[in-house]
Amino acid sequence: MTAIVRWLRKPAGRRTIVGYIFIAPFILGFLLWFLIPALTSLWLVVHDWNMIAPPEFVGLGNFRSLFTDKLFWQALKVTTVYTAIAVPLGMVLAFLLALLMNTKVRGITVFRTIYYLPSIVPAVSNAVLWAWILNSDFGLLNALLRVFGVRRILWLQEPEWALPALTLMSLWGLGGGMVIYLAGLQGIPNEFYEAAEIDGASAWARLWHVTIPLMSPVIFFNLVMSLIGTFQIFTAGYLITNGGPQNATLFYVLYLWRNAFMYLKMGYAAALAWVLSLIIMGLTVLVFRGLGSRVYYEEVG
Repeated sequence: MTAIVRWLRKPAGRRTIVGYIFIAPFILGFLLWFLIPALTSLWLVVHDWNMIAPPEFVGLGNFRSLFTDKLFWQALKVTTVYTAIAVPLGMVLAFLLALLMNTKVRGITVFRTIYYLPSIVPAVSNAVLWAWILNSDFGLLNALLRVFGVRRILWLQEPEWALPALTLMSLWGLGGGMVIYLAGLQGIPNEFYEAAEIDGASAWARLWHVTIPLMSPVIFFNLVMSLIGTFQIFTAGYLITNGGPQNATLFYVLYLWRNAFMYLKMGYAAALAWVLSLIIMGLTVLVFRGLGSRVYYEEVG
């Protein structure tokens, strides 16, 4: 004990303690919100537990049940279709918006703020707002379409329109991606554009041969993060449609939540969670293998 006190009185000891104090939030967060839940779910995967009766060991039974579960395949299909549409559409529109916001005009900071604000609105508030916008009777979207002579669309009641409606809703948060793109655009040296202009490059050629290659690390980052985010969508499907109509918006995480907290099938829900993790990791690896070599990184020196 005396040796510890003497060590703490030394500058090196005090620096060590201060260092551990600063990293304590991360260590506690990692233990409480990742490592312990991950190990618990790994234990639950091989058990059947309804949170009331004692857990029953079932081995790989939870995984075998996935192959015969029609709702599992429906949830996976809905989430995949949503990702395939929302990710490229959101990335392209956010990039175009960033190009517009990168111009030097008076009051541009105001417009940047306006476009960014929706991305920081809480998800529940967004869901309530869009439930009103998409309302088939008095919603703002149908009122706008009536001006152009378009018939009333049952956005949230018809299976063929429900998923496109939620995909449209996802574009409300373009501001987050726009800010990341904007930071990348403002980090491109003007010398590249000046050299391209001297060579006679048009605006389209400068965009295709200068801007996009130099922005490829930012585009790649947004692609990976968007894939991960869309596969974990939950709030919109839960609050606006509750998975309906006819399971047309039954997202994967929503189905996982139902099994865990409605049906009390904790082991099956843990199996769904691990399958989702493997899907996301697999997609990330494919993206890195397929597109990682095409990302431009400026070599120092």
